[in-house]
Amino acid sequence: MLSVTIELPDSLLLKWDGSRDRIRKETQKLLAIKLFEEGFLTTGQSAEMCGMNRIDFISELSRMGIPVVKMDKEEIEEEILSAMKL
Repeated sequence: MLSVTIELPDSLLLKWDGSRDRIRKETQKLLAIKLFEEGFLTTGQSAEMCGMNRIDFISELSRMGIPVVKMDKEEIEEEILSAMKL
């Protein structure tokens, strides 16, 4: 896996009780979420990136108000019509 180094303000240590591991995990999770949101990673890839299982990652997306599926109005209408035919 690729490793990236970023500079973060020391004030994050105060916010997260001085835990460098927590900062690493949180920033990795936020990056994974953003990469998923932008369409660069799947839910499975993003979950793996932040050390979660796929279901927990999807739950985290929901908690943050990020849709798992992106559909425009026409796609939603098509899905509804298709479901009504069943």
